[in-house]
Amino acid sequence: MKKIINQTKELNTQETLEKELKQLGLQKGMTVLVHSSLSSLGWTSGGAVAVIHALMNVVTEEGTVVMPTHSGDLSDPEEWEDPPVPKEWWETIRMTMPPYDPNTTPTFRMGHIPELFRTFPEVVRSEHPALSFAAWGRYKQEIVANHKLDFGLGETSPLARLYKKKAFVLFIGTSYDSNTCFHLGEYRARNNIIEDRGAPMKENGDRVWKNYRDILFSDDQFEQIGDLFEKYYIVETGKIGQATCRLFKLNEAVDFATKTIKEDRKRSR
Repeated sequence: MKKIINQTKELNTQETLEKELKQLGLQKGMTVLVHSSLSSLGWTSGGAVAVIHALMNVVTEEGTVVMPTHSGDLSDPEEWEDPPVPKEWWETIRMTMPPYDPNTTPTFRMGHIPELFRTFPEVVRSEHPALSFAAWGRYKQEIVANHKLDFGLGETSPLARLYKKKAFVLFIGTSYDSNTCFHLGEYRARNNIIEDRGAPMKENGDRVWKNYRDILFSDDQFEQIGDLFEKYYIVETGKIGQATCRLFKLNEAVDFATKTIKEDRKRSR
């Protein structure tokens, strides 16, 4: 915290955040998928609370704010690598890990803003144990409902519904390496490696271990795809606080990622 204070040139408030969000291009009635880094803004009066209120006040209830609220640690311990756990622990973890609950399961490595956002009044969260999204506003129920277990960022996910809604993507101090919508492009590029996965969930009131299928995600090229994307499409860029921010159309980004990944896979054959 002391480091952030010392590096902050001007204090951020909810009012200044709202002004700068509007200057970037965020508008009333927009549906927007937000990726965020609180520390990148510099010191902010009210912290994540101020950021969330600023987003809500700008898009208003006529729009929709959506954030990834992934909980990747709610998974098979056999898959864990950072850090791994001893093999003799695996079965005990599978048997005792609390099941996914959209109200209580925390996000994992998503940052302060989405972790707080999921708890806000009138915010709803999807049912996927590892790849959930939370939403507030006009289309919240439509976006998060019926989030299927298999292929959790694919055609039955909130991402696909955001695509149909012609949503925007907002980076607040983040970059394309964590741009979730590019994963929808991975699915649509096809020829993916399919993996078996698992997580604890509630079913008819009981805790059960649910197995499901998904693709092997690969985000190694996302920064490169993002750099190319900016050469062909409009990406509004500016500062909110001290954070470099971007605002662009989700469907354009997904279509470009689909095309780029598909072409790359053809070359790699």
